Amino acid sequence: MSEHGSTPRYGFLIDASLCIDCRTCMVSCSVENKVPMDNTRIWIEETGVTGTFPNLERYTVPYHCMHCKDPSCVSACTVAALTRNEEGVVVYDPDVCIGCRYCMYACPFEVPNYEYDERFPEVIKCDMCYDRLQEGQQPACAQTCPTGAIKFGNYEDMLALAHKMIKDNPGKYIDHVYGEHENGGTATLYISPVPFEELGFPPAASISPAVSNRLVTEGTPTVAGAAAVGLTGIYLTIKHAKEEAEEERQAEAAEKAEAAMEEK
Repeated sequence: MSEHGSTPRYGFLIDASLCIDCRTCMVSCSVENKVPMDNTRIWIEETGVTGTFPNLERYTVPYHCMHCKDPSCVSACTVAALTRNEEGVVVYDPDVCIGCRYCMYACPFEVPNYEYDERFPEVIKCDMCYDRLQEGQQPACAQTCPTGAIKFGNYEDMLALAHKMIKDNPGKYIDHVYGEHENGGTATLYISPVPFEELGFPPAASISPAVSNRLVTEGTPTVAGAAAVGLTGIYLTIKHAKEEAEEERQAEAAEKAEAAMEEK
């Protein structure tokens, strides 16, 4: 297992200015992982159409696991189903996973998903096509991207390239490499012509929540057990509050519909 915060060996550099929303990355991910398209490890973030006719713009970008240097999901996993290996890749072992889904709550990038409709559900996340890496191949998404929007290579090279592209193209990109500092740094880096919040990227602090998570999960078994119970209680409380709010919303909508019918 790698040290917390160690520099990853590999890295992605994803350029929102080059993405044409062809979704070839999603198709190749589906084929590589032998899953249907709605279970791929990649999805698309977008700005939607902006501007005024005829000066309209729309930017899209593939989005998947950030492979953090100090992953929040790994620190929250109580059974080590999620680990960060020596090359900096965050990998998942479905045979160990107990389905607690704490990783989903811990991730600031909202990456892990869950197969709720499957009989034997698993957590869904990108593993950087680690089997392909071991065979000397690139991840399927980077290998098949027709425009070069997804680049892959040595992490330090990808980071240097990101800064070079921003410097060499003044006005084309905002001066921000997303992932360089977010959540303590990630192996997946992005550059973009528009602010990342416009693409739907979540804001993330420069310090990973994993730092505080480890105070609990790597503490005494008693503390860890109490924390697990506490997290479950918080989850159930939030879930109950959301359900109540939805019931109130539906009741209010029904009352309005009934009132409208009476007026007619």
